[in-house]
Formats: sequence, structure tokens, C-alpha cells
Amino acid sequence: MSSPAYTRGQALPGILERRIALIDGAMGTMIQRFKLTEAQVCGERFLNHSKDLKNNSDLLNVTRPDIIRDIHEAFLAAGADIIETNTFGATTIAQDDYLLGSLARELNLAGARIAREAADKFSSAEQPRFVAGALGPTPRTASISPDVNDPGARNVDFEQLRAAYFEQAQALLEGGVDLFLVETIFDTLNAKAALFAIDELFEQTGERLPLIISGTVTDASGRILSGQTVTAFWYSVRHAQPLAVGLNCALGAALMRPYIQELARAAPDTYISCYPNAGLPNPMSETGFDETPDVTARLLREFAAEGLINIVGGCCGTTPEHIGAIRQAVAPLPARSLQRAFFRTDAA
Repeated sequence: MSSPAYTRGQALPGILERRIALIDGAMGTMIQRFKLTEAQVCGERFLNHSKDLKNNSDLLNVTRPDIIRDIHEAFLAAGADIIETNTFGATTIAQDDYLLGSLARELNLAGARIAREAADKFSSAEQPRFVAGALGPTPRTASISPDVNDPGARNVDFEQLRAAYFEQAQALLEGGVDLFLVETIFDTLNAKAALFAIDELFEQTGERLPLIISGTVTDASGRILSGQTVTAFWYSVRHAQPLAVGLNCALGAALMRPYIQELARAAPDTYISCYPNAGLPNPMSETGFDETPDVTARLLREFAAEGLINIVGGCCGTTPEHIGAIRQAVAPLPARSLQRAFFRTDAA
């Protein structure tokens, strides 16, 4: 599958051909290290807001941009090639839970600009750095009923999702991102709304950015929450012609491995990304997860040695120390090669 001509992030495909690229670790884990109070998250601007905002990490883009910038810079210093904007929950749909839906554009614009400044600070001719505009799954799902007594019930529809994602993508683009990352996908229909919105934005602006699509296998069934296997998920989103497709979150590397293997077989002509959690949740751990950097790095080195991955990093529980260890572990190993002639080009 040939890639479209990109107007931003043009150097990224060439990097993926030559070596394994590093994506950053867990923004949420790093924010938790600061042990912020409600007042510190709210700042003066939202101190008297009618709902608690302590868990609204995206709000820090406007109330504590210094913290977000420091986290980005820590991951870049550890060797990350790609950093994600702090916009996982910055859609109107997600922010409506905090009565801040009208703030979505501002949060995305600020998040993109903070990440852009950090990436530019660390970029060099030898190692350019890239900003991925992160689009999360939203707390509402278009495929699953929120009412166990009414399987047909829905609390969001495709058009609402499309509009929310379009606003988010538009602000991220304006803020200076190099690529889009539709991540932690547990409902393929939600993801398709995001992909539709991104394509609509490309048509309107004339821009064309690399795209990474990352699903989430939620349990040992090997399926995402809305029911698809990894292979079926790929066939549902491959029309978007992503630069890379992969998996993140929910599982640690050891449990994620068979699903990355399946995806690598299903998408031989597309780069593969993988950023697992740091093992299993562990409330006694400083990061909230089991694995130390050396353990995660050792497991992901095995992925690289098997020829499974092109982009690697960490999700929940991973820190700059994890990313630094992963970088050292995979650096000597070649990236997964693509099978460019996988699809027939002759007429049926």
C-alpha cells in the first residue's frame, strides 16, 4: 500500500525504513508523580468550577503548561523520536463530563503548541523529533449500549463523534503537530469517526499528515471491547492508509506479544507500532505497575529481535527511565521490513 504525499512529518517514513523509532511513555503516570491538588489543577481560572477537575489531566495544558512541558522534555531527553500531545481526553465529548466541553479547542491548541516547542528544542539534523496529535477514544462508545436492559441504547452517535474529532484534529493541526495518532481504540466505530474527521480535515486544508492507528486488546480473548479480533480490526481501518498500525495499553508486553504477531502477519505492508503497559497494575509500585525499565526493555527487545516492530514505546506505568532502557535495548536491532508487493496490482 503506497503512502500518500505528506505535507508534514515527511522524514518519518524514511526513519522507519532505517531503524526502530521510539514513541514516548505515559503522560498520566508522570503527572501523578507531581501529586497535584484540586487547587493546583484548577489554577485561579477554574478554582470555583462547579465540578471537581483533579483528574482532568488535559486541563493542565492551560493551567500548568510548565508541568506538561517538563514531561515532554524528559521523554525527549530519554531518546523519544515521537512525543504525544497531552490531549487524550480533549474532545468536547470527554470534556463535557467536567462541564468544560467549550474548552476543547483551547486545550488541543495549547497541548500541540507545548509539545511543538519541546520537540523543536530537542530536534537536530541527526535526530529530528516529531509531535503526534493524540486522539483518544472518548468515554462514550457508539457500538455498545450503556444500559444492560436495552442493547440498542446509545449515548453517542457517529455524527457527534465526527464533529468532536474534527474540532480536535483541526486545533492540533493549527498547533503544529507532525502526525495524528488515533489511539487506545476499544470501539472501531469510534475510531472510524475519528478517521473520517481527519480525512475531512485533510480535504479541507490540503494538508496530509502521517497517521498511526493503535487499538487496544482488552483481555485474553484477543479482541477489542467492541468485539473484533486484531485482524478484523485492521481490515476495518486499513482504508485510511496509515503509516503504522499497532496496539497499546490494557496489556503488558508479555501478554500483548501474540496480538502484535497477529497484526504483523495481517498488515505486512504497513509499519507496526507497539507501546504496552509496564506489566500488570500494582498499587504498591511507584508507577502503579509491576515492570521496572529493565524488564519492559528486555521484553520489547524480544519483539524487535523477532522482526515485529517499527515503532516502540510505553503506555500506562512507563516513565522516561523505561523509554531510555527501551531505546538502548532495541537500538542495535533492525526494524521490521515491509512487503511492498503484498497486494496484487493487476486487474482481477
